Amino acid sequence: MKTIGLIGGLTWVSTLDYYRHLNMLVNERLGGDEAAKLLMVSVNFGEIKRRTLALDWAGITEIIGAAAQTLEKAGASCILISANTMHQVAPEIQSMVGIPVLHIAEAIAEAIKEKGLKKVVLLGTKYTMAMESYKAILSNHGIETVVPDTAGIKMVNDAIYEEMAKGLFLPETKEKFIQLILAMQEQGVEGAILGCTEIPQLLQQKDISLPLFDTAYLHAKAAVDFALTTN
Repeated sequence: MKTIGLIGGLTWVSTLDYYRHLNMLVNERLGGDEAAKLLMVSVNFGEIKRRTLALDWAGITEIIGAAAQTLEKAGASCILISANTMHQVAPEIQSMVGIPVLHIAEAIAEAIKEKGLKKVVLLGTKYTMAMESYKAILSNHGIETVVPDTAGIKMVNDAIYEEMAKGLFLPETKEKFIQLILAMQEQGVEGAILGCTEIPQLLQQKDISLPLFDTAYLHAKAAVDFALTTN
């Protein structure tokens, strides 16, 4: 089994999910008492958030790049950046290490293709929803990605930063997300990407009939697939 390197703290809330998913998936595959081989560097989300609001992507690259290099030196065989938004700097991080940085959008694209869907809505921070490189990866797999209108973008972004990142998952916010997705369904979307790794703690598949794509789970699954390959 290869060792997975996890960059956590983006936020600590979703990092808990990553840890759970990684170990659960390995145990499902191998059985018994088996669990994932993991290394983790957890960064300070407060600093990451301040730099994100300032659009200081160079500063973010420095922080996440240093974490990735630490994991590589410690023996990790791949890197997971445990946040959709931070994949804005994934190409730069990849250039700083010699092991694969597993891109979250690639994992999502594969899951959407398996469902045979062609048009999905992306929900995440305003930075993720504006990320052309993310949408380009999906487009390369034949998937059209749309985002909500300005009011919808603000609602989702505010809920992520002011509630979910602080561990707050409110029933009224869940209802807002459901109504937003239903409105997007009327515009022809066939599924919804939960493109912030905290959203699956607010909204689950049982809450709505439209297919949902849990990015934290699917990203973790891609890492386990990698870790358990023999070559």
